[in-house]
Amino acid sequence: MSKSKTTVVVTGLGATTPLGGDVPSTWSALLAGESGVRPLEWEGVEELPVRFAATLKVDPSEVMPKQVLRRLDRNQSIALIAAREAWTHAGFAPPTVRKPKKGEEPAGVEGGFLVDGDRLGVVVSSGIGGLHTALNSYDVYREKGWSRVSPFTVPMLMPNGASGHVGIEFGAMAGSHALVSACASSGEAVGYAIDMIRTGRADVVICGGTESCIHPLQMASFGAMRAMSTRNDEPTRASRPYDKNRDGFVLGEGAAVLILESEEHARARGAKVHGIASGCGYSGDAFDIVLPDPTGAGQAKAMRRALVDAGLQPSDIVHINAHATSTPAGDVAELASIKAGLGEEAAAGAAITATKSMTGHLLGGAGALESLFTILALRDGVIPAVANLEDLDDEADLDIVRGEPRKLADGPAAALNNSFGFGGHNVSVAFERAL
Repeated sequence: MSKSKTTVVVTGLGATTPLGGDVPSTWSALLAGESGVRPLEWEGVEELPVRFAATLKVDPSEVMPKQVLRRLDRNQSIALIAAREAWTHAGFAPPTVRKPKKGEEPAGVEGGFLVDGDRLGVVVSSGIGGLHTALNSYDVYREKGWSRVSPFTVPMLMPNGASGHVGIEFGAMAGSHALVSACASSGEAVGYAIDMIRTGRADVVICGGTESCIHPLQMASFGAMRAMSTRNDEPTRASRPYDKNRDGFVLGEGAAVLILESEEHARARGAKVHGIASGCGYSGDAFDIVLPDPTGAGQAKAMRRALVDAGLQPSDIVHINAHATSTPAGDVAELASIKAGLGEEAAAGAAITATKSMTGHLLGGAGALESLFTILALRDGVIPAVANLEDLDDEADLDIVRGEPRKLADGPAAALNNSFGFGGHNVSVAFERAL
């Protein structure tokens, strides 16, 4: 389907992360260079090869009733927390407010603006889904029998559960989707949301990603792959993108949600615009189920396609929030793909950061959270510095923001957020500053 010239804007932001329970606390901690990585305190954790992770700063039990949490997987509860913040931030009426009847125009009400449910969509992704529910329910079955297994098990473990719950809460009837592409999942969610608005399916889309799978099985399986850092003696310094001594990623959990709208809809209701979601590029490596194509050709294609989709030139890009997970091969390979995608001169002019150094890797939630950070960097004119970067890799020959946050000049500016996932999924989302 051909795309219209509809401009898609960002009007709401929500998150709960290892750095904070909302966007303001997360963003301030990120700019301060704080780490969300903590030692794990499970029974038997000493037997695992990796004994730390970036766990949530604020547990869902602190903000949601126990009777509600019993029917939600952890990844679903944090998606709802992030969605509620984003919804309120966008200036919409709480979901308890009466929805417009068929044929009735949405109208401003006390406490927010009503949205026509037929014009409201949801795209909330998770790379893994309800892992805690699946494994814990099997334990219950083995130990107590089938009759003790919760009747909510299936809706709690399915990967589309978070998207479904968000859609139900906010009355979204234009479509509820959950794209699953490993660590590129929520990057794709943002891109799909842009397309929903451009093609006329929706005026407003709640989009983002969520992941919560910090579990002994995950720690063991990623450990067996030798993919995670084993810096058990100093976990807060374990995630160190571009550092010569990096030794793997740090597993994280959290959720981030953006509210996207057509510019026309946002302007009509007087909404504050935080950024422009300009376009998205995708590609597939068709190389290996785990390893990325070492040439970086697929990643470069995704970036070039994002620029074309957004109507941008490589020289327009002033900032890139890189996928950079802190793996020995992946970080510098992405830098090579940035040079191939943008060209040497344009790549040299883009200030690059890697925020996983503080949040850990949220897997399916990473693309949405880092899109949120990219929007804030453009809006506030400041790029977070990469944490724990003490000895820059000799092959890291682009402009890596290190030491202190970097100020951005005023005026027009555009940025990319890269997300790459197992299976060879490559996604690059382009954003522009709202002027």
